[in-house]
Amino acid sequence: MRSQTEHDGASSDSARGLVIPRHIAVIMDGNGRWARQRGLSRIEGHREGVNSTREIVRACGELGVQVLTLYTFSRENWKRPLDEVSALMDLLVNTVGKEVKNLNQNNVRLRTIGRIEDLTLPARTAIHKAVKATSNNTGMILNLALSYSGRQEIVDAAAALVREGKTDPTEEDFAAHLYTNDVGDPDLLIRTSGEMRISNFLLWQLAYAEIVVTEVLWPDFRRPQLIAAIEEYGRRDRRFGALAASS
Repeated sequence: MRSQTEHDGASSDSARGLVIPRHIAVIMDGNGRWARQRGLSRIEGHREGVNSTREIVRACGELGVQVLTLYTFSRENWKRPLDEVSALMDLLVNTVGKEVKNLNQNNVRLRTIGRIEDLTLPARTAIHKAVKATSNNTGMILNLALSYSGRQEIVDAAAALVREGKTDPTEEDFAAHLYTNDVGDPDLLIRTSGEMRISNFLLWQLAYAEIVVTEVLWPDFRRPQLIAAIEEYGRRDRRFGALAASS
């Protein structure tokens, strides 16, 4: 399999012959359906989804992925029933607190994007503590999108340019004001549960990302499914709008 390392920043996993994306983004969908199929509450689906998240974070770090961005909680999610939102905030607090040790053991640095100020005080406090506790790690960046909206991110970037008085900004100027300005755009977007949409996620950054959609629900998405998605990514011919030399 050809290496894309010089072309798009991906690395090669020699043990498997995989072309490893530098930056993977994931829309973690299907927790509710997973729970419904088993006669469980939606929050039980979210809890099982945490187990998938833990395994995927570990696997990505081991494979050499440099950045993993997870669509954890969208701004639209605030419209869900109050009891589910409250349970999700509690789950976030408990999970982040428990996972700091694992993140440090695996040299993972936690970051966030989105309107973090929208979160409950306990959730904000837990996130800030975890970000600080992992700030000296030098391995993979784990980017949690929380109270995130792609459209709002673009509006925020435009507003920042207006405040700076830029009347003719370049794409580079604009990208410099995005939440992800220091981690680069995703090479691969994975969406679980079979839905064929990007749901207001990283609208600017996904312009040239390869998209892999799987029918697997997030609580069932583990290392083998991640490997399958990366294998599919490696079969793609990423031309970024150009023609191949032989065309």
